[in-house]
Amino acid sequence: MAIQVKLLDHTQDPTKSLYIAYRTAYSALTPMQIERRIADRRITHEQMADFIERRLQTGHSSPLEQVWFEFGISGVSRAFSHQFVRHRIGISFEQQSQRYVKFKDASFPYSMPESVQKAGLGDKMDKTFEQLGKLYQEMLDAGVPAEDARFILPNATATNFKVVVNFQEMLHICDLRLCTRAQWEFRKVAAIMRSEINKKFPELGRYLQPKCGERRWGYCDEDYDAWQACPIGRKRPHKRDLFALFDSYRKGELIPLAESDFKLIEKEETFVP
Repeated sequence: MAIQVKLLDHTQDPTKSLYIAYRTAYSALTPMQIERRIADRRITHEQMADFIERRLQTGHSSPLEQVWFEFGISGVSRAFSHQFVRHRIGISFEQQSQRYVKFKDASFPYSMPESVQKAGLGDKMDKTFEQLGKLYQEMLDAGVPAEDARFILPNATATNFKVVVNFQEMLHICDLRLCTRAQWEFRKVAAIMRSEINKKFPELGRYLQPKCGERRWGYCDEDYDAWQACPIGRKRPHKRDLFALFDSYRKGELIPLAESDFKLIEKEETFVP
């Protein structure tokens, strides 16, 4: 079953909302006075965006909780949902119930990993799930409550979500789930969520990166072997190398600049325009 993710609704003007929140913290003006200055164009969109970016560089993140996005998500598996609901702060979920929603006609929608198809086991998985669907229907027909019949449904069974997530938590989701080590299904959902926000609000979407992104941590904190195997790993340093460099600096082990280095620096032809 195909994964679908759609941005259903959002904070009316995220840039304005963030700017008022940040300005309230850093100004003697009231939020209402700040809003009036935006309304009469004394403060432009470009000025707001620039101010927000400078605040983000300081690590001041609490205003990000005041900007929200509402998504519809469908065609994802229960294996995905068990991971998704582990994000508990700054996000609200409503999920399709297997207690109140009965699958009909001895069949249920499900996801099949590409790895299963590549292994040549897709048909076998289909046939197994077909048998489970028949047993599920047999249970319902025998009067077994749906909340009990669902016990035989696999992790692959499809489910649907309607969620509201604030921007701070959206950043956290992308930190973890856009990493190439994240489970493929969650990585795909996070990538589409990012794309949906980026299409509407590119000034915010550019911050939605894996944690190694230049607008996030800027380095990889996964294990070293995983960093070496990562297809984008070489674009970012590993934390081990950063710590080793810092330790060398602390111990005074860095190779000192020699007089010859300064002579090279002073050579006019070494300057790059």
